[in-house]
Amino acid sequence: MRAVQVKEYVKGPGDLAVTTVPDLTPSPDTYLVDIHAAATNFFDLLQIRGKYQYQPALPWISGAEFAGVVLSTPSSSANPKFKKGDRVFGSSQGSYATRICAKEESILPLPSGWGFLEAAGLMVTAPTSYAAIVQRAGVKRGDYVLIHAAAGGVGLAAVQLAKAFGAVVIATAGSERKREVATDFGADYTVDYNKEGWVDEVKKLTPKGRGVDVVFDPVGMVNNSLKCTAWGGRIVIIGFTSGNIEKIAMNRVLLRNVSLIGMTWGSYSKEAPEKIPGVWDDLFRLMNEGKLKGTVYTDREFRGLDSVGEALGMLERRETWGKVVISVPQGLESKL
Repeated sequence: MRAVQVKEYVKGPGDLAVTTVPDLTPSPDTYLVDIHAAATNFFDLLQIRGKYQYQPALPWISGAEFAGVVLSTPSSSANPKFKKGDRVFGSSQGSYATRICAKEESILPLPSGWGFLEAAGLMVTAPTSYAAIVQRAGVKRGDYVLIHAAAGGVGLAAVQLAKAFGAVVIATAGSERKREVATDFGADYTVDYNKEGWVDEVKKLTPKGRGVDVVFDPVGMVNNSLKCTAWGGRIVIIGFTSGNIEKIAMNRVLLRNVSLIGMTWGSYSKEAPEKIPGVWDDLFRLMNEGKLKGTVYTDREFRGLDSVGEALGMLERRETWGKVVISVPQGLESKL
């Protein structure tokens, strides 16, 4: 089969290459899935450089999100949840390949009416945004919600979820195109966070200039966000894509009675596995009602595993929006 295999850590995504590797042999508890689409993530960029908290033993295949068709079911299961030919999406190490092995708990059925490209990027972004917006921040009707990097994968999911629960959404993004995308996905207002005075602009958009009730922060913008957060507000921290882990002005947290809330979806499987099914049940409900749609970057197409390096490079340079997804043709490439 073909795959983007990391034999040694690289300087950047441009150093990645597609190679032929031995066909996978599924363990008794895994499905074998034919990959039709693979989604990119910022942590892929850290992992290929050896800088992520989870580093498989070399050599390993890059990528973590996918959608495709079940080729075989676990030999240890007499009654597997999925059968051969089922269309699924999921998350497992090694998605930049033509095939992947995945355990039953790491895959789900494609939502009704969704294609492989749209579903490939669901497994990480959708529950991350849901857990942050709904469970941790407790967003409710009438809340003013500030969503940073709103045109990113988790950002666009957060915009849609906040709107689905009745909030007023103020979206920040660093380019006119990204602000346009955030509006297309439901944001009520957009703000350029590269522009001096953006904090005051946000406050002016809230009733009596009181500030926002909730901040969704995947970037690392807590200190500035505190300046436009309402008394008693909540700031949910889900990442540091800026590369800057802030030292927080805790006096502002105290004086504004603000709650700082950390959220990492990856820890739920260990710390709160009982909450995971409910999250997906509600996400599927919202998808079936048309309140949550795919966020695939459509300004250009990435076709074939040879485009993985270019896709990750554009993601790293902040040249994309939404989820950057690579289609994996099932013709010649999968037979090489």
